Amino acid sequence: MNILAFGILNLLLIYVFYRISTKKNLLAVYQNGKWWLTWLAIGIITLMDELTSIYYAPAEAYRFIGIKVIFYIALTSFIIRYYSLRMIEIAEILENHNIKGGGVYSFAYFVWGPKISFLAAASILVDYILTATISTVSAVENGAFFFHIPVALKFVFMFFIIWSIAGLNILGIKENAKFTYGIFVFAAFVLLNLLLGGLLNFNDKSLEILSLSANSFSKDFNILTPITSFGLIVTGIGSCILAYSGVESVLQTASLTRSWREIRKGYSFLAFTAGIVTPLIVLFAMTSGVQITKHETDLIPAFATITNGKFFAVIVSILASITLIMATNTAMVASAELIGKVAERYKVNWLRKSNKNQSLYRIHLINATFYSIILIITAGSQQILAEMYAVGLVASFVINLASLIKYRFSEGSTKHTYNTSRIGTLIVFIFILSVFFYIIAHRPYGTLLWLIISTLVLLFGIWLSKERAPEIPIKKLSKTPLDVIFAIVELPQNDVNIYFKRPTEDDELLKNPHNIFVSFYHPRLEIPDNMQRPNLFWLSLQERMDLYDMIYGFLETIQYDLPPEKKLTIHFGWPLSSWIDRLSTGFKVYKIMKLPKQFPNYKFVIEYIPKKK
Repeated sequence: MNILAFGILNLLLIYVFYRISTKKNLLAVYQNGKWWLTWLAIGIITLMDELTSIYYAPAEAYRFIGIKVIFYIALTSFIIRYYSLRMIEIAEILENHNIKGGGVYSFAYFVWGPKISFLAAASILVDYILTATISTVSAVENGAFFFHIPVALKFVFMFFIIWSIAGLNILGIKENAKFTYGIFVFAAFVLLNLLLGGLLNFNDKSLEILSLSANSFSKDFNILTPITSFGLIVTGIGSCILAYSGVESVLQTASLTRSWREIRKGYSFLAFTAGIVTPLIVLFAMTSGVQITKHETDLIPAFATITNGKFFAVIVSILASITLIMATNTAMVASAELIGKVAERYKVNWLRKSNKNQSLYRIHLINATFYSIILIITAGSQQILAEMYAVGLVASFVINLASLIKYRFSEGSTKHTYNTSRIGTLIVFIFILSVFFYIIAHRPYGTLLWLIISTLVLLFGIWLSKERAPEIPIKKLSKTPLDVIFAIVELPQNDVNIYFKRPTEDDELLKNPHNIFVSFYHPRLEIPDNMQRPNLFWLSLQERMDLYDMIYGFLETIQYDLPPEKKLTIHFGWPLSSWIDRLSTGFKVYKIMKLPKQFPNYKFVIEYIPKKK
């Protein structure tokens, strides 16, 4: 019976992959003089990272929360999939503003500015550094399951893996995707056979362990004190979050795809692969009877030995090493895109130099060097690396969600087609933020590394943004309140209308040379147009000042220097956005309503002017 089940499964897999592999442009498409990755390519590159988590995350989580890890892994999977929907939303927002790639760094820069963006870059770099190093260590440990290898030789293998992956990336992303797809096919056969073996070996003892896990898990939700219950749930999720590392990589590699829709398909692919396979493997492994405390570094090969025999366990051990190596590849691909995006924004051209295969080879060489140094510092300890890993991972989640909440608060959702629930975003943000506080309280090594790298990157970023920020030349295009005063003085009439208009608005009143128009813009996000209109003045928004502060400062300057015979009427556009869709509209209008008391000599008007058809 068992042989028949395995036969049917493998014949079905052969048929499915044969049909998939014969499709044209399966992994890459050549368009406009460049190779673009498809959703499947970016999906499997990230999948290699997520699948590797099963080789170290379950045992790591078991050390903190015990057997209830089975259900917490499943709960964390659901939260991560819910979180990944926000990554799709961010991908569309960035693309609609002509920003591709950079992930959490680009979005934080777009929403918050340079300082927070460098903090985000530091957090995700910690994630990638530790993805590469912990995967390399785990690859060697799992590969050595059936062999006794000296420690010195293990380090030789670790360094060989890192530099080989650097070489693969230097060959180019297209070749990288092809190689990764081959590993994906191999992994699909092995892991699905492993799952089938776990299912066929599930017995009364397994059911007893599962029941014990369910009881332990349910107790966390039945505590009389809600705060205590919430704390236990956060502890469980924080202990299992490593099982889904790498989810950011899809968004990070958006610059390698043609549109954000490829990102959406990539995340859907991950939901139906790692999102299902990981909880099932953890369930069968933890209930198989394997002694978890004795197999922290090789839990899955030990589980494979019990279910499908020693020969299959050797294959699983080989797969563990290969897929863990490919997780190092995922980290190198994504970190190169991140560093490349920073280098592009700040014109560090020597770092962005690519070879004929479109590879940022200099960044890959730097990454390989840095990963090697981290291995030496941590002495290749999987436990220390795992503790370090979670901090940067969750910090990047927090920054992404905070950025999305702020963006939706100020901009609403009318400009985009893919919108998620804002209440849902707020709820998942509270959970992830709580997990972050738990992790920094219980992962001293990770917190220290994150603080050190974040501080260094932030200091470097502040210097770089002052010297090479792309908005510096754009700021030179800005006018000043003094320019507006000169324009008002030159007008022949004493009754002057000043219109505050949004940069995207264009109306017939602009054609009237006797009206003054003022538009505020952010240099890091927009380049002013219509600069040649003598009655349209673009004023640059300053850091740490909101729109109301800029309007107040502008009017105060005008009041101080304007000749007394000039009588001003200040016009604001009618707010059309729903207060629910765009909460900030209500706050802005509320502040604007204070202006007449602060400037009693001016006439204020909030009006709606219909467009001519």
